[in-house]
Formats: sequence, C-alpha cells, structure tokens
Amino acid sequence: MQPARQIEVAGQQVSVEAGASCADALKLALSGKQFKNAVLARCGETLLDLSAPIPADCAELSAVSADSPEGLSVIRHSTAHLMAEAVKKLFPAAKVTIGPAVENGFYYDFDFERPFTPEDLEAIEAEMVRAVGADKPFACETMASAEARERFAAQGETYKVELIDDLGVPTVSVYTQGGFSDLCRGPHVPRTGLLKAFKLTTVAGAYWRGDEKNPQLQRIYGTAWANPKDLKQYLDRLEEAKKRDHRKLGVALDLFSFHEDVGGGMVLWHPNGALVRAILEDFERKEHLKRGYKFVQGPLILKRELWEKSGHYDNYRENMYFTEIDEQAYGIKPMNCLSHMLIYKSRLKSYRDLPQRYFELGVVHRHEKSGVLHGLLRVRSFTQDDAHILCRPDQLREEIIGVVKFVRDVMDIFGFNFTAEISTRPEKSIGSDEDWERATDALKDALDHMGMPYEINAGDGAFYGPKIDIKIKDALERSWQCATVQCDFTLPERFDLAYIGEDGNRHRPVMLHRVILGSIERFMGVLIEHFAGAFPVWLAPVQARILTVTDAQNAHAEKALRFFQEQGIRAEADLRNEKLGYKVREAQLERIPFMFVIGDKEVEADSVNVRVRTGADVGLVPLAEAARIVREAAEEPFKRGGMSYSFS
Repeated sequence: MQPARQIEVAGQQVSVEAGASCADALKLALSGKQFKNAVLARCGETLLDLSAPIPADCAELSAVSADSPEGLSVIRHSTAHLMAEAVKKLFPAAKVTIGPAVENGFYYDFDFERPFTPEDLEAIEAEMVRAVGADKPFACETMASAEARERFAAQGETYKVELIDDLGVPTVSVYTQGGFSDLCRGPHVPRTGLLKAFKLTTVAGAYWRGDEKNPQLQRIYGTAWANPKDLKQYLDRLEEAKKRDHRKLGVALDLFSFHEDVGGGMVLWHPNGALVRAILEDFERKEHLKRGYKFVQGPLILKRELWEKSGHYDNYRENMYFTEIDEQAYGIKPMNCLSHMLIYKSRLKSYRDLPQRYFELGVVHRHEKSGVLHGLLRVRSFTQDDAHILCRPDQLREEIIGVVKFVRDVMDIFGFNFTAEISTRPEKSIGSDEDWERATDALKDALDHMGMPYEINAGDGAFYGPKIDIKIKDALERSWQCATVQCDFTLPERFDLAYIGEDGNRHRPVMLHRVILGSIERFMGVLIEHFAGAFPVWLAPVQARILTVTDAQNAHAEKALRFFQEQGIRAEADLRNEKLGYKVREAQLERIPFMFVIGDKEVEADSVNVRVRTGADVGLVPLAEAARIVREAAEEPFKRGGMSYSFS
C-alpha cells in the first residue's frame, strides 16, 4: 500500500491518501460553498474530472468554478451530452456525431431521417430536465479502441466508428451518464444535477465534418450557464439582438437590400445606406491623409500568373473567382496587396523614402458558400479599407504601433471597446520558419511596448504571415472581428521588392497588410446592430426632419430647409397633410436624430421647435441655434476622442 503524500491544494499543503480523487483533495482545502461551486480540478495546464485520481506527478491542485471560462465550457459540453442522451431516448433511430461547446453555448449534430421541429425541441428539453432531476453521474471509462469500436458498431453509431478509426490510437475514453455513452476526451461535470440553466435555441443544417460532399446533418444549438440568472440575462440579450437584427432594420430604414436576380451575397445600397457609406468613407480618407497614407487604386482583375507568384492560387484559390480574356486566365481580386506591391516596385526607393503607406478603398470578391452568407456580415462582394505599409525592419515596431493607435482612435468614436489576439502560422502557409518567427515576434514586441494584453490564437494567421486581430465589443457585449494588421516578410521576397539602404546596397522591405474597419459592409452591419439603427448624428443619413403642423407653414418650412442645407445639415421636410403626432412617430421609427416642428408660433418667431428622437423637447429656438445644436451633437464623439469633425 502506497503511503499518503503532501500536495498543495488551493494554496494549502494537505496530505492525501494513495488513489485519492481530485474531489477528495479539494474537500480538504475548500469551504463547503467553494467546493459546491467547483466543477473541475486543475493540475498545471491539465483539467481533470473531480472523480479522477490525482495524477502521480501532480504537486499542486486547484478548483475550477462553474462560472469561470473553463467551468462554463465544461458545463456546455456536458449539456451537449445531456441533449444527445435525450435525443437518443426520444428518437432512437437518430445517429450521434459530435457535440462541442462553443461561445455562449453548445451544439450537437445528428443524422436523422426528418427535420427536427420546434415541438421536438420542446420535448427534448423536457427530457433533459428529467435527466437533471435524476442527478446521474458522468462516469469515464478508458478502453481499447477495438473494444470501443465494437461497442459503437453494435449500436449502429457509424460516425463514432469513423472517428475511432481516424484517431488511430490504442485506447480511447468513453463517458456515460444514465444509459447513454459517448466517445469523448472529457472532462465533464460530476453529475447531471449540476446542469440547471440551459435552453435549446435553434436547429440548422450542417455537413459531416464541414464537407458538402458528406451527408447533411441536423445541428441542434443550445445555450448553458452556471446559474438561471445568467441564463435569463443571456436570453434577454438574444431577444434584444433580434430587435437589432441589421437585416430587418436595413429594410425598415431603407438602407440596403439583396435580390436573387443579382446573386447571393451581393448588396444593393439604397440612398440612405449609400449616404452612410459615403460619410464613413469620407471620414476614412481624411483620417488616412492625416496619418501620412497615399491613395492608390488597382484593377479588379489581375492575371492568374500574379496570383500563382503570390501563393494565392495554391493557398486561397477556393475563395477566388476566375475568368478568361483572350485565352488568358485572370483572377478577380480577393484582396488588394498585389497591386500595391507593383505600385511600390514601379520606382526604386531609397531608405529615406520609407515607410510607404498605400491606402485603397478596394472592392474585392470572395467565393463564400451560400450556406454561410448572412446579411452584410458575410457577403461575396465588399469594400475593404485596405492599406499596405512597406517599411524598413527597424521601422516595424513604430508602424505596427501606429496602426493599433489608429484603430483605437477610430473605435473610440463609435464607443467600441476592443481586445487583441495574435494569430500564428496555419498549416497551409508559405515562407520560411525564420521569417514567420521574425514576423510573430514583431507583432508581440509592438503590443508589449504598448502594454496591451493579448491572447495567442494558434494556427489562424494568414497564409503569408501572422496577424493581430482586433475584437470589438458592441452594445450587447458581442464580439466582432474587424481590424487586423498582418506582418509579412514573404511576399516582398516573392515580388523582389527592394530599397537602397544607407550603405548603397539593395535591402528587402517588410510589408504590413492592415484594415481599420475591415469590410465596410460588415462594419455597417455591426454599426446598425450596435446602435439599433439609431446612428450617431454625424453618421445619420438624415440629421433633421422638418415637420409642419398644417399646410399654412409649408413656405416657412421650405425656407428653413434651404437654410439648414446651406449650413451643412442633412435635413429634409415632411410637408404631407398628416397629423403632427403621426409625423413625429414616423420620424422616431426611422431613427432621425432631430425633429424641427413648425406651427404658427414658429413661423411668427422665425424659429423651429426642436425635439430629439429620445423624446426630449428642447423647445422654441431660432434657426441658427437649431443648426448649432445639430452640429454640436455631430461633433461630440470626435471631441471625446480628441479628433476633429469636418463633414458636410
């Protein structure tokens, strides 16, 4: 019999018996409340079931609470197993595939003969509730792969058999709760009774392993949380998100539309939406000029040989469109970097000429599968606020810092907080290990110098270089990836870009690929949902609407309209013979920031009565004062960020 040993548990030295479980050790150091909130144990970087024996080499053990990121992830994954158990009980012919935790929830894919209905989801959820009440343990069993394969084959679970065959390992772990067993690495919560805050949300189609050549499955999505309060808050956010859906607001506010006659993922911008875009783009051009960027423009299509030279043809071809002209193959550009490199190369540069910062609002096309198209957030034709900075290696840190500061200044105007992550080399990539290491180190060095925290997103870089991805948080605390800066030593090498150094010799520049807003279409979708369609005054397509009480005020309204337009205010007049309350309500529904009401009193005083879309009533003011109120409201976000406002 092995003697007891000393380990550190939650900051305390405790003595544990040989073969003791993680739960046994945690009970010695945690209060009853702390232990009740624990769903996992952690030893170093390894997460363990509470029922698992303490590893022989474990010197320090800690608890993972239900409301921690790791705790929530295991709750969600365990709830996916709970759902699969319920599906198998209610629909025995359904075959199970995989069921991971995802952000804010989980899903499980099933192969079943007919679509699951909303009534099916209700029945599945009710069965899950019963399983929670039974408080069944999650038990882990390690078995030979051959034995596991035989078990799942006997159950007709062909997808599990395929997974075991692909793993090619001698043993696998199988988790069982009640009468349901699943191939799984784990870990899991100790018992089903801990899964008390979940909701099944939607059903969608999915291909096995994401390949459209494979069978189409049904994916049931759900959400799970540490407690009912957090679940309710999340469901409330979902309801608010539905109200803010940019696809619905895009129609309601007459911003944009999609038409099958045009093609999927191709946006038609209506006057209001096109005007918002134009204001955004004007803002971007001015801000880039302030920061030393030069405007450039390249063609929409380039010869295939160029895409082969850059590596796009081998590494990005499935996302591109190709055409043929005079028996010559051309690629429709999915990005703008090739033209920018050729512009750089058109004249030999000195070290004194660097950095060169080229900016283009470039229209690009990418082949997205129809199943992933989603309003403005995922389209096939879009405009990028794309820039490429070619600089000396010794300038790299300051240029990266300059881009990140540019992002910070812009996001402050919209009220977005953001975080950063560094995405490293993917499997499918070009360039030497040395260049990838240099590029990754440069990105880390810049963020470290700024004191900006970041996470590593392993394997998600571009095929030609690592990148900093900026994730913004909107009004509903949802995360969106918009801005990015990519560090590239490889394409300058492939295109033989050079500058003459101080020593008179040719040297290789480094290239930064970067966007600030990213796709204008995607950013517009994010803005619509962030502001619930109520654009800030500087962006609103109509900043003020003049509303008359009766036809008797129409002449004064037309005079006021001309005045406001001359003052640079985007105004319009509603002279319809409708009740004032109806006009006001309509303007509020259209999210127009200001309403200028004109009745007999306002005509006599050569004024307007100013109302705000929030319901506030400023009162009777002269026309010049009304124009000042609008201008100040438009300037406010820029003053907050220490920037200037100069739009008309």
